[in-house]
Amino acid sequence: MGEQTTAREFHLPLEQIAGASADGALRYLEYRGDMARLGLAVNGEPPFADAAASEPAPPPAEPAPVSAPWCVTLLSPAVTLSQLRQLLTFFAEHGWPVTGVDTLAQSDTRTVLRFQIDAVLDFSTAKHACLQQAEKLKADLVLQPGDSQRVPALAGFDMDSTLIDAEVIDELAKITGIGEQVAAITEAAMRGQLDFRQSFKKRMALLKGFPETRLAEIAAELPLKDGAAKLLGALRALGCKTAILSGGFTYFAHYLQRERLPVDFVHANQLEFAQGALTGDVIEPIVDGARKRALLQQMAEDLGLGLDRVIAVGDGANDIPMLNLGALGIAIHPKPKVRLEAPQAISGFGLDAALYLFGLNDAQIGKLTQSGL
Repeated sequence: MGEQTTAREFHLPLEQIAGASADGALRYLEYRGDMARLGLAVNGEPPFADAAASEPAPPPAEPAPVSAPWCVTLLSPAVTLSQLRQLLTFFAEHGWPVTGVDTLAQSDTRTVLRFQIDAVLDFSTAKHACLQQAEKLKADLVLQPGDSQRVPALAGFDMDSTLIDAEVIDELAKITGIGEQVAAITEAAMRGQLDFRQSFKKRMALLKGFPETRLAEIAAELPLKDGAAKLLGALRALGCKTAILSGGFTYFAHYLQRERLPVDFVHANQLEFAQGALTGDVIEPIVDGARKRALLQQMAEDLGLGLDRVIAVGDGANDIPMLNLGALGIAIHPKPKVRLEAPQAISGFGLDAALYLFGLNDAQIGKLTQSGL
């Protein structure tokens, strides 16, 4: 029989954690610029024999206030002491002092640690360093300004492959028997290899003759992206206005708004029908990347909001302009080009993981859920 695993809490400096040679499953880490509280699942001899140890303590109800200029959030299915050591070494090698750490989530399927960093950074350079380190850790590592760790007042969302787990135009094409042909154009456009406006017109021309009667059937079968309902519901409960800004179609965006998700505003492309079938033409103005950004900026102005209260969420190349507009631009399961060009990116979790970037922990998110989400 194997040795029994027990949970223990160790009190020690971060430098001692970074120098540890042992490994183990991390339960939590709390640090306030003094001694760290490190919760580990210990199997056999404890890794810090000379450190003060105690029974695990309950997690704080709320994370500490953010006072540092930068935050780096680690999102992983399960964090090990070895991964934590690698990350602390990464911070030290870049000269990024850690002034605080909070555990925002700890469960069997996700661990989220937020590190406050007191350093002067070039954001683009630091972001790409974090992306490279994330690949080594096999996790997500998200850099953001410290003052962006708050609930936004306005959030703009792409629809296809962001709020729903499908590209609607590809679903229409499958019914007409040209699914592979249209899907290839869509993929090239989302990767930034084709101009969106040109690709959109080309795909619509191929869909000429699609019957209007099939739209309701497709709308009812569109799968939501994992975490979409939880995130949109939480934002509604927190008073944040939300908008769909889609290169897809108003018919499906309004269906989501009416039947599936709490969304305040919808901006998307209109379908043109004649005698019950798609004409193959497009109705201007096309909602492309530039228009998404302009619409989001106009909504902020109409609501009297500064761009520091605005965020955007998307996955494709046509989302990049709006992702770079406000306080946060979160690419969810992004294409490679978007992962590199978006300010923030989350690849390993659903949409609800964005809540951690607003400074919320699982206890706070759970209260929102209990309140009726």
